[in-house]
Amino acid sequence: MKFNKEGLIVGFALFALFFGAGNLILPPFLGFLAGSQWYLVALGFVISAVGLPLMGIFAHARLQGSMFSFAEKISPIFSLIFCMFIYIISVALPGPRTAAVTHEIAIAPFFDISPLTTSIIYFLLVFVFVIKRSTVINNIGKFLTPAILILLLAIIFSGFFTEYKPMGTNLTELPILSGFFEGYQTFDAIASLVVGGVIIISVKLKGYDSPVEIRQLITTAAILSGLSLFLVYGGLIFNGAMVNSEFPQDVTRTELLSGISLLNLGSFAQICLAILVALACFTTAVGIVTGTADFMTERIKKPHVYSITVFLACFLGIVIGALSVNAIIEIALPVLLLVYPLTIVLILLNVMPADFRTRSVMMVTVIATALFSLPDALKYVVSEELFSNIQLYIPLSEYGLGWVIPATLAFFGTYLYERRLALEKSSN
Repeated sequence: MKFNKEGLIVGFALFALFFGAGNLILPPFLGFLAGSQWYLVALGFVISAVGLPLMGIFAHARLQGSMFSFAEKISPIFSLIFCMFIYIISVALPGPRTAAVTHEIAIAPFFDISPLTTSIIYFLLVFVFVIKRSTVINNIGKFLTPAILILLLAIIFSGFFTEYKPMGTNLTELPILSGFFEGYQTFDAIASLVVGGVIIISVKLKGYDSPVEIRQLITTAAILSGLSLFLVYGGLIFNGAMVNSEFPQDVTRTELLSGISLLNLGSFAQICLAILVALACFTTAVGIVTGTADFMTERIKKPHVYSITVFLACFLGIVIGALSVNAIIEIALPVLLLVYPLTIVLILLNVMPADFRTRSVMMVTVIATALFSLPDALKYVVSEELFSNIQLYIPLSEYGLGWVIPATLAFFGTYLYERRLALEKSSN
């Protein structure tokens, strides 16, 4: 594994595509609630917000296709439906959320303009940046990511030299699980499926055509990106824990981030944070819109599909991006509880050796995952009482993990059954 120039550019670009609104505002709040047990929520958060996305990129490096390749073995129709669902979610929730966070932290403190105005200007800039496909990754990796990292490190490390009140006690039940589920809100496991395809196409546009070279470059970039995310998340969570006694318990995520920056950087805080938020959110929005447009171009081989998709995604971003951050997070929760288990299972299946991901194994495991994740999601949109009662009969369901044991049993049961059939066939 070599960290050559291309590996660094793609790795930095991958970091920036992952690091957006949720990645910035969620970790400090986790640390704030966890207090002296900050390391436990950090562990859970890193599993879902670093480990799973990394495995998604590793799976892309192996498949070297698009998101469609992740579920194609199960059924092309199922794969198409799954992909469309993921891309619609991406352009309707995490993409617009980047505009909402940018308005609340980077624009509203300085300018008296409406969220809709911010959203319009924001997605016009995204459109301009994305419409020329061949330059997207280079522009992010060379120019935007270094600025993001410098500002992040300034906020994080200045906190180590600031005096605070003694760190308070843990306010979070089951801190590891709390961190794990808060990692859902980063959308990064889903993002790995979206931006992984962007990286594959971008690498090929750079002239790489050898599958081995492509795999090595993407693996190197993924490791660099993962290490950067790990260090940044750990720093932000620890900073949140250190100010556990400095703010009221009802502080919002965005208020906490602004408060930490002010304590650490003083008079320069608002300007630094505004630039950081704008850059971090912008690169994520660029990745989502580019990934969606790439996928539609691959599926619908007609002229102007890329530019039309970019326009529609930006238009949707303008409309939803005018909402508040908290409103978008609340809308996202039931959707995430339904789609995240499927995403996790497909990522895990695709990083396994070929013997473990036959069509039957993948199909049965995905069906079990979908069925047993439904109560977790539907209780928020249909009837909390009804589905909470159903959850009483599903192990781990009270923790939002009702799908884990059924999916595991389905996986091993189907695999062992196929092995038995193969042994019987060979013996005959």
